[in-house]
Amino acid sequence: MRPLAPIGLFALLALPLPWLTGSGTVLNLATMVLMLATLGQAWNLLGGMAGQFSFGHAAFFGTGAYATAIVQIRLGLDAWTGFAAAVVAAVAMGALVGFASFRFRLRGSYFALVTLAFAEVARILANSLEVTGAGVGLLLPLAPGLDRLQFADKAGYYWFALVLCTAGLLIAARIRDTRLGARLAAVRENEEAARALGVVAFAVKMQAIVWSAGLAGAVGAFYTQLFLYLDPHIAFGPQVSVEALLGPIVGGTGSIWGPLLGAAVLQLLGEVTRALTGGVTGANLVAYGIVLVLIVRFFPDGMIGLGRPRALDARGVSG
Repeated sequence: MRPLAPIGLFALLALPLPWLTGSGTVLNLATMVLMLATLGQAWNLLGGMAGQFSFGHAAFFGTGAYATAIVQIRLGLDAWTGFAAAVVAAVAMGALVGFASFRFRLRGSYFALVTLAFAEVARILANSLEVTGAGVGLLLPLAPGLDRLQFADKAGYYWFALVLCTAGLLIAARIRDTRLGARLAAVRENEEAARALGVVAFAVKMQAIVWSAGLAGAVGAFYTQLFLYLDPHIAFGPQVSVEALLGPIVGGTGSIWGPLLGAAVLQLLGEVTRALTGGVTGANLVAYGIVLVLIVRFFPDGMIGLGRPRALDARGVSG
């Protein structure tokens, strides 16, 4: 129960932001931070807590994004049903990727490459199938309303993103403080030793990837509702997978607050870089790369660990 109070305090403090600022730019930035923090938290459940680094979280994000769009456009159902379908479809994709990988004990670079391959296969399929709009993509009609999860102003999307981010924090805190969290940590640190102690590594990692995929699918559904358009490159492109892992690595893998801290730092850095360079294409990516190299080289526990002695670090325990 220890981390629930800080999470509640965070949500309470973040709630009134739309009333405190009239700037659409600030709300857009805050919404993107919360969205990418939740996507990073999804990656963190698998890559940080379980130690299974994924290079293909776009497979889960894109599955959720397309599922909600297809349910609304092709089936004519409401956005709430589409959102539920997005989570279910992403969980199914996660189970498929997990079974194909963990059943044969793939890990490390092999697992990372398998996830990357699944994302690329999904992109090719989405680029070819009529139901996904092929290369043209899908465009949701603009029709503000609660049943369609479309809001008349930016504040509605900000609050929606805040709910998602808070849910991600709660899921991570709950998993970390249960037996599943302890088993994930054991598998992450030494899978052979964990097996010797009776931990069923396959089942533990399957639970991690299912939770991770479901949360990433929810973020994909939110993205669709926010921008009302997606195509195969947007949904399944490598940029999504990179953004999913950058935040947790910069902020601190295995930490509850690391993905949020990393997403905030990277988004602010991106805005500053664009302002200083006059919007030069790719300048923000160069800045991200420099920060990532510095973090990995000098602060392997991420920014969340800067305030504590290295000897007392315990990834996955301190958040």
